[in-house]
Amino acid sequence: MIQNISLDKVLFIDIETVPNSGSWEELSETEQKLWDKKTRFQRKDEISAEDFYDRAGIMAEFGKIICITIGMLEKNETLRIKSYAGHDEKKLLLEFGELFNSPRLRDVILCAHNGKEFDFPWIARRFLINGLQPPTSFQMFGKKPWEIPHIDTMELWKFGDYKSYVSLELLAHVFGIPTPKDDIDGSMVSSIYYIEKDLQRIVDYCEKDVLTLANIFRRMRQEDLLQRNINLD
Repeated sequence: MIQNISLDKVLFIDIETVPNSGSWEELSETEQKLWDKKTRFQRKDEISAEDFYDRAGIMAEFGKIICITIGMLEKNETLRIKSYAGHDEKKLLLEFGELFNSPRLRDVILCAHNGKEFDFPWIARRFLINGLQPPTSFQMFGKKPWEIPHIDTMELWKFGDYKSYVSLELLAHVFGIPTPKDDIDGSMVSSIYYIEKDLQRIVDYCEKDVLTLANIFRRMRQEDLLQRNINLD
């Protein structure tokens, strides 16, 4: 039961990703061909590979991470939030990876919404693409299902109904939690990054998602909502 999980061992996490290049024209001919092959069966007949490129931010082979936000519960029942963000993905991942050298995170449990399908594998893949070893918490090979320290709030909500999908925003609504989408949503991240060049706005959005994620998990345990700790040092 999730009520038996020690909350001080849970690392709430969310990432924001964008296409690796700002436009189709910036891709090499090889990359364009590979993208065409990768997405051929996902596109409708009338949609070209070029027109579909705005979805590159959801595929780890063609995208990059620009923000990772984490949250951990403090003794005073507030959520300490910290973000790793920047244009240099390798530097971002190195800084994030150093977290896992902390004794407190030795047996950490990762929690994300749709984390098993998106956040966790995305992070692991981008570590490898950047020539880095993913932290142990993201490595699954050779582990039994119950040995993998991952919690996915979408999976918890399914209760075995594997055809069901629910957004973080919808769960927030049904649990009476303030929406994290009061400014932007995920579909806007790429244009805000490449066109508006407003990384801080994306970081703010990611941090709202982490607070919402933690509060959804709390509601699933019939617990009170958390407040965010504004001291991030």
